[in-house]
Amino acid sequence: MLIVTKVRCEYKENPIGISLVAPRISWQLLSDIRNCIQMAYRIQVSKNADFHTILWDTGTSTSSQSIHVQLTGLHLQPKLRYYYRVKVWDQSGAESAWSSRAFFETGLENPQLWPAQWICAPAVQDMGHSPRMRKFVNIDKAVRSARIYATALGLYELHLNNQRVGDQYFTPGWTSYGKRLQYQSYEVTDMLKKGSNVLGALLGDGWYKGYLGWKNDKAMFGTRTALLLELYIQYEDGTEDQFMSGPGWESSISAIVSSDIYMGEIYDARLEREWTDSDGWIPADIIHYRKDIIVAQENVPVLQQEQLKPIALFQTPQGDTVLDMGQNMVGWLRFAIQGSPGQKVELEHAEILDAEGNFYRDNIRNAAQRIVYTLRGNGLEQFEPHFTFQGFRYVRLTGFSDKIQLDHFIGVVLHSNMERTGHFECSSPLVNQLHHNILWGQKGNFLDVPTDCPQRDERLGWTGDAQMFVRTASYLMNTAPFFTKWLRDLKADQTAEGGVPFFIPNLKESFSSGWGETDHSSAAWGDAATICPWTMYEMYGDTLLLQEQYESMKKWVSYIQEQGDNPYLWNTGFHFGDWLALDSEPGSYVGSTDIAYIATAFYAYSVSLTQKAAVVLGKTEDSEQYRSLHTKIVEAFQNEYVTASGDISIATQTAQVLALRFGLIQGSARERAIQKLEELLHDAGDHLKTGFVGTPYLNPVLSECGNNKLAYKLLFQKDYPSWLYQVTKGATTVWEHWDGIKEDGSFWSADMNSFNHYAYGAIGEWLYRYVAGIGPDENNPGFKVVHIHPHPGPGLEWAEASIKSMYGDIISSWRKTTDHKMTVSISVPANTEGVVILPGAQRTELLEGVIPAEQADGVKRIEAVEQGVRLVLGSGAYHFVYPQSHT
Repeated sequence: MLIVTKVRCEYKENPIGISLVAPRISWQLLSDIRNCIQMAYRIQVSKNADFHTILWDTGTSTSSQSIHVQLTGLHLQPKLRYYYRVKVWDQSGAESAWSSRAFFETGLENPQLWPAQWICAPAVQDMGHSPRMRKFVNIDKAVRSARIYATALGLYELHLNNQRVGDQYFTPGWTSYGKRLQYQSYEVTDMLKKGSNVLGALLGDGWYKGYLGWKNDKAMFGTRTALLLELYIQYEDGTEDQFMSGPGWESSISAIVSSDIYMGEIYDARLEREWTDSDGWIPADIIHYRKDIIVAQENVPVLQQEQLKPIALFQTPQGDTVLDMGQNMVGWLRFAIQGSPGQKVELEHAEILDAEGNFYRDNIRNAAQRIVYTLRGNGLEQFEPHFTFQGFRYVRLTGFSDKIQLDHFIGVVLHSNMERTGHFECSSPLVNQLHHNILWGQKGNFLDVPTDCPQRDERLGWTGDAQMFVRTASYLMNTAPFFTKWLRDLKADQTAEGGVPFFIPNLKESFSSGWGETDHSSAAWGDAATICPWTMYEMYGDTLLLQEQYESMKKWVSYIQEQGDNPYLWNTGFHFGDWLALDSEPGSYVGSTDIAYIATAFYAYSVSLTQKAAVVLGKTEDSEQYRSLHTKIVEAFQNEYVTASGDISIATQTAQVLALRFGLIQGSARERAIQKLEELLHDAGDHLKTGFVGTPYLNPVLSECGNNKLAYKLLFQKDYPSWLYQVTKGATTVWEHWDGIKEDGSFWSADMNSFNHYAYGAIGEWLYRYVAGIGPDENNPGFKVVHIHPHPGPGLEWAEASIKSMYGDIISSWRKTTDHKMTVSISVPANTEGVVILPGAQRTELLEGVIPAEQADGVKRIEAVEQGVRLVLGSGAYHFVYPQSHT
């Protein structure tokens, strides 16, 4: 059996509206034999679903490549659907059937020359209400296909014949609006009818015009919301029509009195009108706004992902009626209500209750997170918001009758539509809850951009948080298209000198003033420019993205090089340091690890990643240049921070961790740093004191450096500060502070105390890569070679993880049995190879199933190594058993 499955175009299943650049195709293989390797493939492309006429054909191409195969030489036409299919041959010559038919569809030929015109509400209507735009379209022929191409300044929601178009939310997404603006494409063939059709759009302020940041700023990108749209129809007789935004469109106010991402939504149902009603419509204004920034949609859309039922409705000691969703979530509440005309109800959202059990929202700061709904009063009414989202677990209800019930409310979870790829489970319920919290932190903060938090007056694409969590995020979900879009905004917002703003998309310059000398480009934050592209390359084998971002990577390291008198140390400027570390003076956010030490360490790391990128991209001269630069930075680092006795001069946990993780010390100095790190941890009662910068690397360094037991001890600590402390306090997402809730039930300062902040969730990478043991190979990226090296430790009897890689499902599961055996079950996808280390195993006692491992089919090589036994495996499922006494 040889089957081609999961055929995708640019990571997506049957995308529409892609750009006219030749796309890349990926697929997976299923085989019932071990050691299955693709030897050749064939791709055909046609305009016909039955492939009657072939436009493009690779023929039999001898290659094992099955991801990111670019359709080079295929000249794409705009607004056209292309069908494609794939077949393969394996090493035995077996030939698969054709894959299931798939398609991609192109969008606009040249968005910059789009003849549609920008329209907006006249000034008399632009008074806070979300405006409505409409046009009547008459159709007198049979429709073969119809598409809408649309974008907006602000947010938009399309309607056609009184039905909502599509399932996307917060379109056109948040980009660097002055430089990039996405348009979306919609299939609307079945929504049209013969005769009169009414095409409409609601507009919202969104990130473009609404509140943004913690300084109560509004309209950072513009002061008027506007719509740009085309309805493109192909008729059965071969003719076509285009209906553009412009003259003939009308505008009116909507029932949305106000809608803001931070503040919430005020809705007056008495103002609802059908799209065909005649009252209140006046000609829309046509405005002149640039189109040269418009690009086809790159991101994965924000969708309604799941629905949660509340678990409790109760009265607080202060007498508030509060709904408990049971989960800190991001999205909104859908509710049903019946009442009298003009009756108002109010919903306020918060993450936590105080120590007395009362509703608490001080940590939300200036973000109102409030829904106000005025009833029309004609029976049962249902409502959910349009252009806002909330981060919450608890909802305070005001104005509702005493008869409200739990089943009147549904929590709607919204986030970017990334495929869930990672699953982890182990014998510890507390660790499983931690993994749950990490996952929900990603759900809540990956809403079109990777935000720091989803609830207070911030919700910004902080670069530091993103790079700290990107590795964990990419185990949990397929983040490639998500980060592709975000990194293009990073490149667009990068300064002329190469500096990287604190958050992407960047805000207006005055917002960031007051930080320091440059107001941007902190070490470990700006390094997202190198760390995130390299992570995408490692996890997904995406060479094209690496190539796209390469100049940005170079600009970043050049920027650092120019910051001081010494081009090999970064000891100038503002830096966030080891943010929120616990080893500094009370009230300090920065941590006690010297900021220049951190800056130089990350400087070296970014140069090393840029050098690796140069190798991948075949840029030999650049590679040698960066290799030399890295050597000089490491030398300068050692001269500056390593004493004559070989000790690191800064005695913090984070200082040791960074030097070890980034390879900045060798030999005896490395051994002394390992010992010092262990000493510092023991001095802290085997607890961490690291902040945002050190925490992601702490447990990986311990496991890599031979102290896996101490890594496990840190994991299993339940008192402050630790990961499980939050879990024992009832957390359902990861907190911003190790002690967001203190032992006595009081809170850390409300100035900055998010309970959904994924940075410390970076421990997730360690769970997958070390506890379960699944890791990529930078020389064979995208898991073309799968590394599996479980690290069992005290406190766990078993652990298992799986990830859906570009090639297929990877599984690693280990278990200590009651008869003192260790069992390790592994699955390696077809067309890949596995390099496995079984800890504590001995070659002579290792079984695969019931036979000696070295005799098992698919085992290519086997050898004894210091850690146990190392095997090279062909694809397939394996079950290894060996005595546990050697672990």
